[in-house]
Amino acid sequence: MLNLLSWIIGLLSLVIVIPATIPFLGALNWVALPLIVLGIVFGALSSSDSGRNFCLVVLLISAVRLTLGGGIF
Repeated sequence: MLNLLSWIIGLLSLVIVIPATIPFLGALNWVALPLIVLGIVFGALSSSDSGRNFCLVVLLISAVRLTLGGGIF
């Protein structure tokens, strides 16, 4: 059950992160980061690792985008 919750949170975060790749919308990544961390926590508490790994990939995408934009854009 926690793995499913982690997947749902990861998909919601991905929906936020995808538009944040557009220039001048990078600040949306700061909105997605707490959700991603919550998904990672739920994924770590579950018996399966797939939800946690998916959230880690979304976190990587978001972190790379924030790095490229200088943390703001």
